[in-house]
Amino acid sequence: MLPILYQDEYIVAIDKPSGLLVHRSMIDKRETRFALQMTRDQIGQYVYPVHRLDKPTSGVLLMALSSEIATKLTEQFSRKPPVQKQSAQKKVSKKYIALVRGYTSEEGTIDYALKEELDKMTDKKAQQDKPAQEAITHYKTLWQGEVAIPVGRYPTARYSLVALTPETGRKHQLRRHMKHIFHPIVGDTTHGDGKHNTMFREQFGLSRLLLVAKELTFEHPVTSEAIKLSASVGKEFERVLAGLGCSVNLERILNQKS
Repeated sequence: MLPILYQDEYIVAIDKPSGLLVHRSMIDKRETRFALQMTRDQIGQYVYPVHRLDKPTSGVLLMALSSEIATKLTEQFSRKPPVQKQSAQKKVSKKYIALVRGYTSEEGTIDYALKEELDKMTDKKAQQDKPAQEAITHYKTLWQGEVAIPVGRYPTARYSLVALTPETGRKHQLRRHMKHIFHPIVGDTTHGDGKHNTMFREQFGLSRLLLVAKELTFEHPVTSEAIKLSASVGKEFERVLAGLGCSVNLERILNQKS
């Protein structure tokens, strides 16, 4: 059973676990479990995707219960220019939590355009020479710590827990942006640091990407009410943080940092 964070006659939101595809994909033909299908079976009602999360990312996933509502929500989630270039206030806000390598600055903004990542199988017909697209991510450091575990040529290792707020929605934006500033997300097998991933797998039994879609704020498509949903970071993420000596009250810190 998937944890349901919110449900009414128009929408439903779940806390998607890491490792679960949102929908069927040619990229992973062997997979038989999908968030959309599982939610449909669980609530006994057809659901429509509004946005997506990568398979290894856990957290808030919103779905509509009709095609009309899906259209309205999709308009909110559609990619837009950064806030400073908009005349109207952005209705959708996303906040992610990630554990990254090294000590990050207290806060910062990553303004680094990204070329679209194309899949050899599913994007054969896509334009191959698209120019890089504007991509902006804001981050704030929530906690930093050092552990006496050698990684590579260093006797200790440092890590930061960060809140990430994407201003745009490019493919793998957060993972690629954190790699760009040399603070890759722990557990990222594509854009991460293999030595640190190996250490976490051996020392903490880590089997997932430590990236969570923690909060989602949007306007209800019918009532226009501001809805704010929050997901858990998950037991495995909590276990890793405890192993690193991180005992912060994440909910309290997030509210302070908002």
